[in-house]
Amino acid sequence: MAVERMPITPEVVTWARERLGYSLDALAVKRKDFRKIAEWEMGESRPTYRQLEKLAKDLWLPVAVFFFPEPPETPKIEETFRTLGSEQFDEVPPSIRKLLHKARAFQVGLSELSDGRNPARTQIIRDLRLDINEELSYATRRVRDYIGVTLEQQFNWIDNDEALKNWRSALFNVGVTVFKDAFKTDDYSGFSLYDSDFPIIYVNNSNEKVRQIFTLFHELAHLLFHTSGVDSNSTFQYPLLEEYAQIERRCNAFAGAFLVPDNAFERVVHPEADPVSEAQRLSRMFCVSREVILRKYRDRQLISPQEYRETVAAWRDEIRPSATRGGNYYRTQIAYLGEDYIELAFRRLEENLIDEEELADYLAVAPKNLDKLEDLVIGARS
Repeated sequence: MAVERMPITPEVVTWARERLGYSLDALAVKRKDFRKIAEWEMGESRPTYRQLEKLAKDLWLPVAVFFFPEPPETPKIEETFRTLGSEQFDEVPPSIRKLLHKARAFQVGLSELSDGRNPARTQIIRDLRLDINEELSYATRRVRDYIGVTLEQQFNWIDNDEALKNWRSALFNVGVTVFKDAFKTDDYSGFSLYDSDFPIIYVNNSNEKVRQIFTLFHELAHLLFHTSGVDSNSTFQYPLLEEYAQIERRCNAFAGAFLVPDNAFERVVHPEADPVSEAQRLSRMFCVSREVILRKYRDRQLISPQEYRETVAAWRDEIRPSATRGGNYYRTQIAYLGEDYIELAFRRLEENLIDEEELADYLAVAPKNLDKLEDLVIGARS
């Protein structure tokens, strides 16, 4: 019995592959099913439906797209990244590009669930904007006052888990939604997608909580510069233009100054104490990494640049705890989506504005998992 081959459009396959930054060779070695992808793009052969399903899944597209007569006209996601040139964006790996498109889908979902109006009563991206020449302490004070979280509240959080949860909720309340995922690479900590109505931040859930918190405010700074951003821990092969590199440095400085304001640091630091020990103590107080605190010492010339570099390098070389295998699926989804977004989607179901199948699409879960997800999120808050 002959195997049926799918009448796909070759140009769409090429568009879909390049959209995620795959070369022909890279995609061909990803799965044995894709060994003939060059032939598919030339129109010399066609995939089976099973192969097409796998291709659609790996390229983050519905199967139906491959039957379009030509590639769809959609805005290129890289156009929103004002601080990345085309050369730097070309270096972003397919795994991260897939998350960028996943994030864009959540952004569209937010708009649809909210009838095009952000549910937050105040929207920080509309009301505030950073200036590269603005004095940093003034800029961070403006943002903290707007968000409405005091240092006293920050000091009273019992651990980094509570801090991350509270910061995430505080950002949602001013119009910025935070999603998370396992990036499967240590080279990227997160990214942001700018939009005047539905800006979002995406965080690498594999990072330590203190790193995730820092990423939140690095990316918030990008959004307040009215641009999307990618927080990469590695150096691009093609250096950023100086004006873009300046914004990246400013976003890093903003995150550190926001989380550990200079005047607060001066009040609680013990200058005569060992900087490494103090970094441990103060990192717990501010719910930040030891590196953020030690940078304050370096900036005040309380430790030498060499001692700073050696200490940070030693911390980074410490063995990380092994990841827990087979974690709870539902709690993982709650961590990725966030309780606020999940509650928003379930409210639309209760209002009969969407059905269960649409709800499952918005939450990117199977319909059979909805009840358990609702019990864990909605039930816990009732």
